[in-house]
Amino acid sequence: MTVTVEAARPVTRRSLDLPVQVALAAATVALVFFPLVPILVQAFSTRPLYDPVRAFTLSNFTRVLSSGAFWSVVGTTVAFAALTTVLAVTLGTVLAILIERTDLPARGLLNSLVILPFYVSPLVLAFAWAVIYGPQGYLTIWARQLIGHDPWNLYSIPGLAVVSMVYYVPYTYLYCTAALSLSDPQVEDAARIAGAGPLRAIRAVTLPLLRPAITYSALLTFVSALELLSIPLVLGTPAGIRVLASYLYILGIAGGRIDYGAIAAISVLTVAIVTALVWVQERLVSEERRFVTTGGRASRIRPMQLGSLRWLAFVFVMAYFTFAVLLPLSGIVAQSATAFLSPLINPLQVLTWENYRLILETEAYRRSIVNSLIIATLGGAIGILFMAFISLMSYRSEFPGRRALTYLALYPRAIPGIIVGIGFLWAFLLIPGLGAVRNTIWALMAAFIMRYIPLGFGAVSPAILRISPELDRAARVAGADWLGTTRRILLPLVRPALLSGYTLLVITFLKEYSSALFLFARGSEVIGTTMIELWRQGNSGPVAALASIQIVLTLIVLAASSALLRRR
Repeated sequence: MTVTVEAARPVTRRSLDLPVQVALAAATVALVFFPLVPILVQAFSTRPLYDPVRAFTLSNFTRVLSSGAFWSVVGTTVAFAALTTVLAVTLGTVLAILIERTDLPARGLLNSLVILPFYVSPLVLAFAWAVIYGPQGYLTIWARQLIGHDPWNLYSIPGLAVVSMVYYVPYTYLYCTAALSLSDPQVEDAARIAGAGPLRAIRAVTLPLLRPAITYSALLTFVSALELLSIPLVLGTPAGIRVLASYLYILGIAGGRIDYGAIAAISVLTVAIVTALVWVQERLVSEERRFVTTGGRASRIRPMQLGSLRWLAFVFVMAYFTFAVLLPLSGIVAQSATAFLSPLINPLQVLTWENYRLILETEAYRRSIVNSLIIATLGGAIGILFMAFISLMSYRSEFPGRRALTYLALYPRAIPGIIVGIGFLWAFLLIPGLGAVRNTIWALMAAFIMRYIPLGFGAVSPAILRISPELDRAARVAGADWLGTTRRILLPLVRPALLSGYTLLVITFLKEYSSALFLFARGSEVIGTTMIELWRQGNSGPVAALASIQIVLTLIVLAASSALLRRR
């Protein structure tokens, strides 16, 4: 008897790749344009968005552009951003060369100290500098008693720029150290063999090699300083100094009658300027290959011998850290635990826990800490997964719009935080059914995720690009679709990058406040908005206590993340 065996037909299963990818792309488009559309509509409207009787107009732009106050603010903003950029890039470059390329003592420790301000909120940094170097600051009073007058004026454009410099130095430092680690040290060795001293070798060889990193970080610092709110708000407001971000804050919150048209017009102009600068920044990145010096052979880096300048350079770096970072942060912690911080009174005689008691026993203040932790931990988890899938779609899929998706994911860099908050607020008011979400922590979480899509995207993308495409092809041959390949192969391989990106988002969300200024209400306060409210009320002690709590929370996150990464 003959048995006929019918060949088994492959079971076809409908792939969910395209629907999932379309949904992710649509979510990215919606999230990025959600705050931008209402601002554009308001900028060209005669009346507020909630008024149905409105018409198209250009008068908002003509009114803003013909305002002397606006151009004065623009001039102040450019001067502040330019001075901040010059100081931060100069100091960051010098520190990078000293720590990465010379025989400076304790280079590992100094590296950690220099990047410490990266993890501190600029709002906390502003308050900390005011405690030590403000008109009634600890060192200011001490110096006034010693020499009879104030040796500095923190509430000035140079003062604002110096504080901002401390916050932005790590940006240039990290870019320059990365560039130095990729450049061939034999080029500098050749200069030294030819008879050049250490300073001449740095000037003639090292600095030209760093030109792309310096230029890129300079543009990044300038763009970031243009949109910075906290330091100009805290240190500039008492002296009547206004930049674009603080000007928008005053127009929309701290002023009297709200001029919606002017706010929208200024926001559109600001986004257009920052977009142009970000485009220039991206163009510069494409030119970096002209400065590649690393070849196929590994080269052992021999630190440049500074000779008699070695300990002088060490003292310079330690002096910067001590006076710019350590003293201000120590000062704000000391103020949080004292009734009054002054060199005229022994701090041990006025120790108190009253500031912390007020923060922890007042429901609104305590709730701001809880809200910040929820937004940081939960929002960071949602954000890093969302950003990881965007990166996987951009670099490891056949999605037709993946190139446009990459640009879209990076575009929020051009939208200042305070404008993100304004846009989200108006979108919630404009779109029916979303009003109930407006003043909740979910609205803040969405705004924070939208603003920092580039951060998470940039944290995960390099790890994805380092994975060989052969793994994807092997999975496809075995019958796996894009979702299966992503879940079983790609995501497990980039797990350390996901953890690092999650840590960055948690710390960043803990620090974030500018996107929340227009969105928060009773019940949705975060640490940053509460600090600003307490500062406006003149409660410096509770501000210091809340700032100290934020610093401690950040250190806990860093320690936990480092322990997890070491274990892996």
